[in-house]
Amino acid sequence: MIEELIFSNLIADEQYVRNVLPYLKEDYFTEKRHRILFKLIGDFFQKYNALPSKSALKVELDNMTIQQADYDACIDTVNTLEVVESDIEWLMEQTEKFCQDKAIYNAIMESIQIIDGKSQKDKGSLPQLLQDALGVSFDNNIGHDFLEDYDDRYDFYHKKIERLEFDLKFFNTITRGGIPRKTLNVILAGTGVGKTLMMTHFAAANLMAGKNVLYITLEMAEERIAERIDANLMNLPLTDLEVYPKETYQTKIDRLRKKTNGKLIIKEYPTASVGTGHFRHLLNELKQKKNFAPEIIYIDYLNLCVSSRLRMGSNVNSYTYIKSIAEELRGLAVESNLPIFTATQTNRTGYTSSDVGLEDTSESFGLPATADFMVAAISTEELDSLGQLMIKQLKNRYGDPGMHRRFVVGIDRSRMKLYDVEQSAQDGIGPDIADKPVMDNTSFGDGLKREKWDKQVFDSWK
Repeated sequence: MIEELIFSNLIADEQYVRNVLPYLKEDYFTEKRHRILFKLIGDFFQKYNALPSKSALKVELDNMTIQQADYDACIDTVNTLEVVESDIEWLMEQTEKFCQDKAIYNAIMESIQIIDGKSQKDKGSLPQLLQDALGVSFDNNIGHDFLEDYDDRYDFYHKKIERLEFDLKFFNTITRGGIPRKTLNVILAGTGVGKTLMMTHFAAANLMAGKNVLYITLEMAEERIAERIDANLMNLPLTDLEVYPKETYQTKIDRLRKKTNGKLIIKEYPTASVGTGHFRHLLNELKQKKNFAPEIIYIDYLNLCVSSRLRMGSNVNSYTYIKSIAEELRGLAVESNLPIFTATQTNRTGYTSSDVGLEDTSESFGLPATADFMVAAISTEELDSLGQLMIKQLKNRYGDPGMHRRFVVGIDRSRMKLYDVEQSAQDGIGPDIADKPVMDNTSFGDGLKREKWDKQVFDSWK
């Protein structure tokens, strides 16, 4: 019945045709006569940008080379087609359900063929095959009309975007109030500078703000990550946790439980063994088994993930591979409607630099090209002596990266904590120094600049 209704409107309702034709497929129809007619209608509409009449369909059938039985069946179908008045919204919903049911059915039948070895595809294509079928939906949004849709655009400008706030003043300032959903956020730092410390601090702050947090670790054991969060929330040195009385520890945990409605789940995976497919499965399991839906995900860290699309090998370089991982993580953030926070290493040049830049990203410059927000954490002997960590904005889609391009935060490594410092600590980090390359602030750099200027003057005299 629904197939007959679809065909009746395919030759009578232009609005309906323009809405559904991009989503209907020939293999959604079970009977051969319907598949033949659908192809004729689609080809006619694409060529002439108009609906075919019954007479036009009969002429097209006469020009086709098909068996007589199929020809007779198609002619009978065309003769019996009648325009049925239906509510367009109801008809669209029924057609969308028809497409979804057929897509799932076809995917299951093809999966059986693959499992039985009767298809050229391998079993690794099964998840994507089923995911594509489950993702079938009608999306009528084909773009934003700049002059006609100004009302929607104005409302968007004044809509308050939901953000996850930091507990640090300058981070909230540069992100205009926190991290939005559907974003990929990256910390760049050298080994031992404090990537994990920063992420565990942010995770602890999110938890105490009543948020559900998922922390995925591919580098440390679950217990080691939990240990750092314990030290942060209990304001205790890591070494004290080893000798802390159990009764006192339990009392502190009970107090923390009363202060927040949030939950924190820490999941450990072996290094270089999982990617977004595994993370997606974990999210489904947490929802089903624990009724837990995170509001932010931390992944420690990106370079230890694997790509779900590419295999690292002779034909895939590190630039393409790491960029693929970053794109997949950002895709997961959009799909799950939540922010993802992760980290990456600096290269050898960046490790010894006191002014880390995007060019110091290890393995792939495709990562900063994909990220929405990226900051570098910089540590020097002088900063360590002051108990400070310098943060430099590298990329910022939430605000102006030129505002507070560099700032310092306090750091207590023994307690795995970050904290705001006095405004006076920001003195000397202004644009007069901060926006210059490090070499320009040295005598060697000054010498090169003078040499370049002398050459320009000499050339102008020629």
